Amino acid sequence: MTSIDVLLKRNQELGDVTPGDRSSPRPSLQVAILTCMDARIRVFEIFGLIQGESHILRNAGGVVTDDMIRSLALSQRKLGTREVLIVQHTDCGLSMVTEDDFKDELEAASGLRPTWSVEAFRVVEDSVRRSVQRVRRSDFLPHTDNVRGFVYDVKLGRLTEVTDAR
Repeated sequence: MTSIDVLLKRNQELGDVTPGDRSSPRPSLQVAILTCMDARIRVFEIFGLIQGESHILRNAGGVVTDDMIRSLALSQRKLGTREVLIVQHTDCGLSMVTEDDFKDELEAASGLRPTWSVEAFRVVEDSVRRSVQRVRRSDFLPHTDNVRGFVYDVKLGRLTEVTDAR
């Protein structure tokens, strides 16, 4: 049985037990949460969310990229979000690679060098600051005044605000 088969089986066994309002794509809390794809970050549990309260955007590192700006623009302009919560975390895989080394690896394996940025970083707080600033400076986003950035400690389960990112 593949991992996808396992997940599909779990879905069938779960049934319709998910609490929350699923009648609208507009999140009731009017917030978009941007975070890393890391499996240790359980967004619904961390924030006590139920279905329908928030948009959740994920990528490697939880960094603000052009594609995240695209998603945030749709979230704000068409679906009513007004706040952005950025959550990056300790022990992130992006802090364990370098931009050039990873691109070299991909080029060696495929014969093509990626044109996109890996967004590797060494200090997670600096990465959070950059991401917050990218949201605040985006001409595509009408709501940039309530953007906050945090670091989630994956071992302790605690959030720490990057205060100078406000």
